[in-house]
This record gives sequence, structure tokens and C-alpha cells, in this order.
Amino acid sequence: MGLYWSFGTVLLLLAITAPVALAFGFGGASAARSHFAPLRWFGKTYIAIVRGVPDIAFFLFFVIALDQAIEYVRHKVKCPDWELPIRQGNDFVVCAQAKMPLGNSPQFYHEAYGFTLAVLTFAIVFGAFAANVLFGAMRAVPKGQLETAEAYGMSRRQTFWRVLVPQMWVFALPGLSNLWMVLIKATPLLFLLGVEDIVYWSRELGGTKTPTFTDYPHGDWRIYYFGFLLVFYLCFTKVSEIVLDKIMARLTFGQATSAGEAQRKADA
Repeated sequence: MGLYWSFGTVLLLLAITAPVALAFGFGGASAARSHFAPLRWFGKTYIAIVRGVPDIAFFLFFVIALDQAIEYVRHKVKCPDWELPIRQGNDFVVCAQAKMPLGNSPQFYHEAYGFTLAVLTFAIVFGAFAANVLFGAMRAVPKGQLETAEAYGMSRRQTFWRVLVPQMWVFALPGLSNLWMVLIKATPLLFLLGVEDIVYWSRELGGTKTPTFTDYPHGDWRIYYFGFLLVFYLCFTKVSEIVLDKIMARLTFGQATSAGEAQRKADA
């Protein structure tokens, strides 16, 4: 059953992470093109740093740093009389009340906490890539349309939300489609974050030298489990391609773009 539930875990991660990462990306892209210099620097720094750090290194570092930061703040609030140092060599020691989650919490809270950290980590990493895509899409919108909107009396905020944002999705969708595919392929990294995903259970159930083997003795079946995962991911990406193509056709209908021109020629 753990294997079956892990498929739901992966799908739930994608369902939550995709919109959250898109929100991070939209915020980062908006900040990167801001006229307020500190906000513009923040947006460009976020995009540059996260895109420049390998995903695995970021996942391993960020999750540990975030978890320790949360426990550090809770430690300072809940245990003000603590006299021992928190950093003891390579160990990070806080009082029992500051642990996240608490040691006596049900297993569900431990799993939910790990899953939440995973969603946040994925959203920050892929949000930086989405921000770069959206930033380029915003710059691809013809500047004449923005100038025309301002000439008709629209404010900068109205021009942004009524002209720029609706137009940019046509240019952003190809890049976001590729990013969605990369996000699907990155879900096995959940194992690095302590979440028991489908790759973890495939290895546990298919191997012959894992704790699960003692309960269900069999030969080395990993080729069958990972072969099934291969089929699963290929089918998932194929369905995603079909859906994304339909969305792209909908967005480019009647647009003065290469995709819109191709549709007009096909209809003719």
C-alpha cells in the first residue's frame, strides 16, 4: 500500500507545487522588471542565485537550513533559560519543545511537515526558472501595445494587468511547458527530502537486501518496478504534452504570433 500511496504523493506534490512555483515565478519576474531599484535587484538576485545552484545541492542545503532556522526561533521563544550552546560540533541541539514536529507527535505530522518542506523547496527552485521564463515573456510583448495603453490614459498598474499580463502567456507557455516536464522528472528527488516516493518504494519492494525483503521474500525484481516507473513517467509526460498543446492552441488563436499564423493557414 505504501507504493500505491506514493503515487498519490507525487501527484499531490505536482498539483500543489506547480501553482505555487508559478506564483513565485510571477512575483520574481514582476520584481525583476520593477522600477524600484532594491526590488529589481532582489528579483534578479533570486533568479540568478537559485538558477545557478545545482538542484540537489539546493535541496540538501535549503531543507536543512530552513528546518534548523524554524527550530532555532522556536527554541529562543520556548526555552529562554537554555544555557547549553545550540551548535555542539556538527550537532544542532535544541530543547525538546522546539522540535519540529514534536517527538511525540503522530506519524502523520512528521510526514506532513516533510511534505510541506518539499513543496516549499520545489516551489522556490522551479519558481526561479519560471521567473526567468515570465521575465522574458514580459519583455517579448510589443512595447507599442504598452505605449498605446498609456496613451489612452491607463496607469502603469492598469497597463500591467490589462495589457502586459494577458499578452505574455502566449510567449511564456512554451517555456513553462518545458519547466512542467522538468518538474515531473524531478519528483524522484523527494527521496532526498525524506519523503517516501514511488522511487523509494520501488527500490524497497524490488530489492533483495532491504528491510521489506524480510517480510516478502523474492528475487531481485527492481527491473520490473523501475520498468513500470518508466512507463508511468512516459505516459504522464505524453498526457501533459497533449493538454499543453490544447492550451497553447487556445491561447494563440487569433494572435499575431507564429503559432497563430500557423493556425490561420491550417484553417484556410
